[in-house]
Amino acid sequence: MEMDRELLYRRALEALRNGVPNRHAVSLLGSNQPEAEDAFSDRLASVQSAAQEGKQVPGLLIAGGFGSGKSHLLDYLEHAAGSQNFVSSRIAISKETPLFDPSKVLLAAIDGAVVPGVRGEAIREIALRLQPGSGKYAEFFEWADNPSSGLSQTFAATVLLYERLHNDPELVDEITSFWSGERLSVGRIRQGLKQINCSGEYSLKPVKIKELAVQRFLFASRLMLAAGYAGWILLIDEVELVGRYSLLQRGKSYAELARWMGRVKGAAIPGLMTVAAITDDFSLAVLQEKGDREKVGARLRAKGTDEHRNLAGRADTGMRLIEREAVTLRPPDEPTLRDTYRRLKEIHGKAYGWDPPEIPWASSAMTRRMRSYVRRWVNEWDLRRVYPGTEISTGEEQEIRLTYEQDESLEQPSEESEE
Repeated sequence: MEMDRELLYRRALEALRNGVPNRHAVSLLGSNQPEAEDAFSDRLASVQSAAQEGKQVPGLLIAGGFGSGKSHLLDYLEHAAGSQNFVSSRIAISKETPLFDPSKVLLAAIDGAVVPGVRGEAIREIALRLQPGSGKYAEFFEWADNPSSGLSQTFAATVLLYERLHNDPELVDEITSFWSGERLSVGRIRQGLKQINCSGEYSLKPVKIKELAVQRFLFASRLMLAAGYAGWILLIDEVELVGRYSLLQRGKSYAELARWMGRVKGAAIPGLMTVAAITDDFSLAVLQEKGDREKVGARLRAKGTDEHRNLAGRADTGMRLIEREAVTLRPPDEPTLRDTYRRLKEIHGKAYGWDPPEIPWASSAMTRRMRSYVRRWVNEWDLRRVYPGTEISTGEEQEIRLTYEQDESLEQPSEESEE
């Protein structure tokens, strides 16, 4: 048991050396962001009651500079959600996962989903926990089968097949893959319905990929609730990458942010709650200095279609959210630094079986990010342990400044085809 603890400490320190804290580091150090933690806890407590009313709990946007602890906080919130029986999905906006593309966001969310107490493919494992004879299942099926659900009838048909088609495990496997984001032809579903003597009960039509992605989010969230989970937490990191898209794609991204954060009327995803992280200078650098607050809506409305006018309204909502509602992470104060220093010193000592020496540091110099302090302390203790008695100088870290210059290589939307 002692060896297990030693390994845990070493893994935590390795992550901290690299500036990318893992779950071990997060569980040992906490987050030191009480405002964000309290806001998250309040929202978490309302997810299920809101879902029962067909509502989505408004999301939480956190803002901070590079190295201020945004990713660390998301890790902490993910751990907190899992401890309360929530499924969680961590997504980093990137070249492979652009925010404006709901299909790629869905695939990243499903692929990265962490289900409490379960290993394996998330949707498949969640579906195994459905209990067809239960009240929750009956409510779930009735919802999926209702035209007002906002779903294609394909979903109700596949739920029915999943329940009844015991003699065709291959098709059942294809169905759970479809729920996870894979293709499933209409013809294949019709074959299954024929096997259970339900041909003609559903109007099965192809759905555009973009629309299908949103329906899959809606379906998966309800599926998790029906399987007995408390809800689904979406944690979106590095939203600031949006600032490097072209103007139109930035507009679409603001609109999608509004959707995932539960701020679009008539587009609620009950059971889902989103936390997103963005840089604290984004509002000034992109919305104001780059002119998005004035340009985005005008460009979208100039397209002259109802779709683009609606998109402009959602984009305005997303930009207002960034401007007015972000919870800014607080810089480390002296008590926080001293507490973190003490805990790190203890962790390093237990990890390597030694008594780390005190490291002189200017506690009153509050201009550094927490990451800078942590890496300096860990690296210096590493050097002092390996090279005792040697004069150590770790130097100063260079501050990384983010750029919002346009980069077209970051824009890789899904094909607008039908499934």
